[in-house]
Amino acid sequence: MIEAVSCGGIVIFRAKILLLYKNYKNRYEGWVLPKGTVEPGETHEETALREVREETGADCRIVSYIGKSSYSFLVPEDTVEKDVHWYLMKGRSYYSKPQSSEYFRDSGYYKYHEAIHLLKFANERAMLEQAFLEYQRLRKSGGWDEIRFR
Repeated sequence: MIEAVSCGGIVIFRAKILLLYKNYKNRYEGWVLPKGTVEPGETHEETALREVREETGADCRIVSYIGKSSYSFLVPEDTVEKDVHWYLMKGRSYYSKPQSSEYFRDSGYYKYHEAIHLLKFANERAMLEQAFLEYQRLRKSGGWDEIRFR
């Protein structure tokens, strides 16, 4: 068994969620949240911010930790057990540009009810649901609007 750790972000700007569309040789196709592997010396927060920036071009701030999802998949030599740590992030704007070298073909911001149905994986839908509840709680308390960019 191979253990792997990734971190990602649920980016929200003006109540819309940033998604990526991945298409790898028409074998892997679907809408996902930005995430990626922790590099040596990085914190989980640094990884999440770096991966969101690399995969989407979005400028974000971490608002809070949402939780961890876990899944496994097969590679030719073994089974990979992956943990993904998720963060709620506030985006600076609607800007996004998919990272084509990672087979992302599209990106965009979607309303919650659209995003929850577009996402390919159930574990990402569960994380989006938790993140959006936190976003709504912060909006109601005024805390979301207090998050500023430097």
